[in-house]
Amino acid sequence: MEQVGYDTYCNLLDEVIKQMQGIEIEDTKDVQIDINISSYIPDEYISESSQKIEIYQNIALCKTQEDIENVIDEIIDRYGDLPSELENLIEVSRIKRMCEQKHIIKLSQRMENVVFTFDNKKFDLKVVEKLVDKYKNKIKFSTGNPYITLNVRSNSQKEIVKQIKEFIESV
Repeated sequence: MEQVGYDTYCNLLDEVIKQMQGIEIEDTKDVQIDINISSYIPDEYISESSQKIEIYQNIALCKTQEDIENVIDEIIDRYGDLPSELENLIEVSRIKRMCEQKHIIKLSQRMENVVFTFDNKKFDLKVVEKLVDKYKNKIKFSTGNPYITLNVRSNSQKEIVKQIKEFIESV
């Protein structure tokens, strides 16, 4: 786990279990997310390292909205109301799942812009026309390795997350 990273380890473990169960595995690219929000489990909320690792793993293994809701319920039952940093971590997990569904392979924030990089093999140019109609001059598009830059002027982490999710839903 130390050599490949936590997310990769969880994904590999999940794939091995599915293979052993005879479930066909769809080849998906791991979504890279780099946005300016505090997303972690604070020591004041869960101090035990092994319990933190378990929660991180449970969040990383979520594949559906229902999975995420189940993990949230479990965390609240065990530890109480979620701190904002953990809420942000769960929102990042939601965003990651949304990106996978829309073939977005990388999402990165640079100042007041968020860049959505798409899988070149699965990108549909019709999406750009739809987004230009909706967002007008708030977006910029580049071909090659297709990416769209969205301007998200806000100082609020929650507002930035909201704008990112709304944009992904529009794709």
